[in-house]
Amino acid sequence: MSIVDYSVEYPSTELQGFYGWTDTLRGIQYGPGSVSTALPKFFKLLGVSKALVLTGKSLYEKTDVVKKVEGCLQAIDAYGATFHQIAQHSPIAGIREASKVFTDAGCDVIVSVGGGSPVDAAKAILYYLQQERGGETMPQIAIPTTLSAAEYSIGAGYTDDSGKKVAVSSQKLAPAAIILDAELTLATPENLWLSTGIRALDHCVENLYRPLIPPPLKVMGLSALADLFKYLPESKADPTSVEIRQKLQIASWMSLWPLKLEKYSALGLSHSLGHKLGAAYSIPHGITSCLTLAPVVELMAEIGTEQDKEYLAKALFYLHKPSTGTVEGDVLELSASIKQLVADLGLSTTLTDYNVPRDDIPTIARNTLGTETHPVFPKVVKLLEGLY
Repeated sequence: MSIVDYSVEYPSTELQGFYGWTDTLRGIQYGPGSVSTALPKFFKLLGVSKALVLTGKSLYEKTDVVKKVEGCLQAIDAYGATFHQIAQHSPIAGIREASKVFTDAGCDVIVSVGGGSPVDAAKAILYYLQQERGGETMPQIAIPTTLSAAEYSIGAGYTDDSGKKVAVSSQKLAPAAIILDAELTLATPENLWLSTGIRALDHCVENLYRPLIPPPLKVMGLSALADLFKYLPESKADPTSVEIRQKLQIASWMSLWPLKLEKYSALGLSHSLGHKLGAAYSIPHGITSCLTLAPVVELMAEIGTEQDKEYLAKALFYLHKPSTGTVEGDVLELSASIKQLVADLGLSTTLTDYNVPRDDIPTIARNTLGTETHPVFPKVVKLLEGLY
């Protein structure tokens, strides 16, 4: 997946454009304790009868979250099976095994529980089952326990047998229903919770310069950005506050509001770098955003269009910070603020910490941009060098 070609002029969405909801998403239920009432409601709404619960090993073995979901399903006689071997970055082996369990148990819906990996794995399973069987894509009900926001997109990334990141995309892959129950996030490890909050912040920021995003969604992203800056430190200080966690789940939703674009539009350089680094070096996506977001915003002060920079500069108003007096200066101040937030959350890290060889930098930059002849290739190489 390549980033946006900044040398191409895209039509401005300031005065013209299109916005539509996804074809699939039928509802989002949010609130502490909502899972017990939301699951029966969504099963009736979707007309489904038996679920595969899809999750990861740690969540299954070290918490009671999955047991609570299984209990809710058993109460309405809708439990089929559980597959709990979905690993980080959704390896294809787990997807194949889970597909077999889904089929053998006679399931017609996946209930994903956890972070972006089970959500994306569910999308991949349903995508390939539809390719194999034909007919309509079967639905997913997503119950996120992190802030990664994977449940709001129509695409899925997984890791193939060679370790490369593979993407599938379809309007039908957006989860049919989402349950935001902050009580289920209390067992999420602190670093995972907070780093996926930076991932949500990455969505907010990159939607400000993502092509084809209409102005109302950019403003929503700015509002979510402000909430993430406010509530992530508060959640670190008081990790048992369900109210703060619920506010963060809503901010995550606002960071990547479900939408239907008329054509594909990549998020941006920070995400693209994160995809390449995450898959190749087993770096969690939340951590990749901790590494790349602030430096990419700094680079945008130099390479972004005037409209891109103006939107980034607006973030200071939402953060209650005074303007520096120039648009470029304001963008640099946003970059510094993001870097400070990452540090305050105890999430500062380097590529050295993840054993990424310096000799790999040109390859990472080339894989991200698609070619070494891309006009920003030297700048991306320099950016990566600064992550050590």
